[in-house]
Amino acid sequence: MVWKPNVTVAAVAERDGRFLLIEEETTRGRLFNQPAGHLESGESLLEAVVREALEESAYSFAPTALVGIYQYRSGAEGVTYLRFAFAGEITGHDPRRALDTGIVRAVWLAPDEIRRDSARHRSPLVMRCIDDYVAGQRYPLSVVYHQPA
Repeated sequence: MVWKPNVTVAAVAERDGRFLLIEEETTRGRLFNQPAGHLESGESLLEAVVREALEESAYSFAPTALVGIYQYRSGAEGVTYLRFAFAGEITGHDPRRALDTGIVRAVWLAPDEIRRDSARHRSPLVMRCIDDYVAGQRYPLSVVYHQPA
């Protein structure tokens, strides 16, 4: 049997001290996450985070830095995730755009509000990515290389 982690991307967007999160329906109830999702065949990590942010929040996201690379094994799912979290700027919003299936809404919350609701985080990576961002952790996008097919 071949084991492979699930490669995911996450958008860490901050505006006026508040962070963009999505609330989504899951098998564990309504949970919060950054706009995030799986890398699809043929796309770069940067293309993936731009796509996921738009599909899940209706916000256009322009990555500016890599916040970090995170490995997490979900005990509930028995799945290992390798998450690439990117900081970036919001460059637009389409409030009429339909959100991905299962996404309830996009919200802007302060770090204290997010921390208070940690029992409703999709994973511990939600707060960790925000904490790393707030601490100033940023790596240039040049550390992320994509070799086109």
